[in-house]
Amino acid sequence: MTKVIEWVGARESDIVWKYPIEEIYWFDHLIVHEYEAAVFFRDGKAFDVFRAGRHILSTQNIPKITKILTTIAGFDKTPFRATIVFVSLKKFQGKFGAQGQTKEYAPIKFYGGFWFRVEDPNLFVNEVVGGQSAYNTAALQEFLRGYFNERLIDTLSQHGLKEVFGKLDETSLLAKNMLFDPFSTVGLDLTEVKFEGIDTSEEWRTKMFYIDKGVNATEMLRMETVQKASESFSKSQGGAAVGAGFAVIPPLFQQQSAAPTQLMVLCPKCGFQNPQNQKFCGSCGATMQAPSGAPCPKCQSLNAIGSKFCSGCGTTLAGTKKCPSCRKEVQASAKFCDECGAKI
Repeated sequence: MTKVIEWVGARESDIVWKYPIEEIYWFDHLIVHEYEAAVFFRDGKAFDVFRAGRHILSTQNIPKITKILTTIAGFDKTPFRATIVFVSLKKFQGKFGAQGQTKEYAPIKFYGGFWFRVEDPNLFVNEVVGGQSAYNTAALQEFLRGYFNERLIDTLSQHGLKEVFGKLDETSLLAKNMLFDPFSTVGLDLTEVKFEGIDTSEEWRTKMFYIDKGVNATEMLRMETVQKASESFSKSQGGAAVGAGFAVIPPLFQQQSAAPTQLMVLCPKCGFQNPQNQKFCGSCGATMQAPSGAPCPKCQSLNAIGSKFCSGCGTTLAGTKKCPSCRKEVQASAKFCDECGAKI
C-alpha cells in the first residue's frame, strides 16, 4: 500500500501545490526536490516540515503529527489523514497597485512589483496557505497582492506628497523597510520593492508646481479660490470664455473683502490680474515682472506712465506732469513724487 509522494511537473511560476491524496501510510516515500519544502497540515495547523531529500515516513521523522495521532486508537495500523503542502523556496515576483492618500489627504495612485521568497515554510503554511485556503499559486498571488497593497496604503498615509511624488527609488526603499516585518510575520522574506509609477490628481500636481516655486499656502488658497470662482462664472454665462471670468472675478472679491485694496498687475503672458507683490501668475504660472507705472484711480491696476486709459478697467486716466525736483513724470493728481518724495 505504500506510495511515492512527490511534486511532479512543477513550473517556474508555481509557489505552492497540495498533494491530492490525504490518506498517508507509514513507510510511504516522500520525495522533496531542491528548493522545495513539504509541510504536513492537519486540523488547521502546520506540523512537520521536510526539506530536500527522500524520506520514508515513520513515527521517528514526523514526531509532531505522531504526537497528535497517539490519541487515536490503532493509528499505527491504519492510514492517517493529513494534507501535504509542497512549497517552492525560490524567489518570486508579485505585482501591486492601488489608490490611497498622503498625510495631507492628497490622492495618490501607485503600481509596481515586489520580490519575495518563503523563509519559514511552517509559518507560511500556517498563516497564508492553510489560514487563507490559498492552496494554488493564483489564489496565493491574489492574497499577497492585497496584503501588500493594504499595508502600503497605510505606510504612504504617514508621509507627505512631496516625500514620495516623483521619487520612485526613494519610495521603493521606504516601502521595503516598512513592509519587511509584516512579511516576516507570515514566513516570507521581502527581498525587493520597485515602484514603476506614482501619480496624483491634476489639482495636486499644480500645487506641487507652486510649492516647488516657493509659493506659500495663503497664496495657493487665494489662487484656487479665484480659479474656482472664475470657472463657476464662466459656466453661469452659458459657456463664456474663461478669460472673461478671470477679468471680472478678482474685482468682485476685492469689493466683498474687508481687507484694504491692493495694487494689481497684469501678467505679461496671459493678461491675468495678480497682486503686485506676487512672484508668479495665478493663472498660467509665468514669472511676474516688477511692478511699474501709475495706479488707476478706480481699479488700482498699474498702467504705464502716459497711458490715457486703464488697461484693467478702461477708465480714462488723468494726464501727467514732471516732478520739479527729479523731473520724473507722475500723475497729474499726485501730491508727492513717487521717485524722490518731493512735494509737487
